[in-house]
Amino acid sequence: MSISIHSSFLPHTDAEASLAFYRDVLGFEVRLDVGYQNMRWITVGPTGQPDTAIVLHPVGVGRDISDDERRTLEQLVAKGSYFGVNLASGDLDADVARLAAAGAEVVQQPTDQDYGLRDAAVRDPAGNLIRIQQLPA
Repeated sequence: MSISIHSSFLPHTDAEASLAFYRDVLGFEVRLDVGYQNMRWITVGPTGQPDTAIVLHPVGVGRDISDDERRTLEQLVAKGSYFGVNLASGDLDADVARLAAAGAEVVQQPTDQDYGLRDAAVRDPAGNLIRIQQLPA
């Protein structure tokens, strides 16, 4: 088989704040920025990795979602307990320091985990948890 991960989806609550975070703080390139009525989808991805992307989308889009359900989703996103993504770094300590200096909310400094990984965590402007794992040397 030749199945790979092409894109993952993360909700945003403020398209401009999410765009600034993923483009200016994480350094991802913007691949697509599409608006429709009052909604906006933004596709970003790491430079040099054109086959991997994150699609930032409005919370609770769909005709089958009630206003109460949308509010619940927004609360879960803001807590960082609904969506997330794992990224990887060749130099976790330096990258987390750079992200902190750029204003990212660091919720876990680089830590050696009991299960063998070294990782850290930040939140994006919507509250999504982004874990960053140290790549093996």
